[in-house]
Amino acid sequence: MSRTNIDLDDVLVAEVMRRFGVTTKKDAVDLALRRLVGVPLTRDFLLSLEGIGWEGSLDGIRSELPSEL
Repeated sequence: MSRTNIDLDDVLVAEVMRRFGVTTKKDAVDLALRRLVGVPLTRDFLLSLEGIGWEGSLDGIRSELPSEL
């Protein structure tokens, strides 16, 4: 782990702290980054998605209006 000095939006940090019950700015930033990045994608995980059986048309989805979804 390293130490970095950055300027943060205090309103956003306070909102993260309020919503998720964290008590320090460090924990708020750590939580936000972890949620943004999500679960690490491993090669095995990506290979496990192969052949999951989705059938559809991406062209059809792209051509639909948002109100039709």
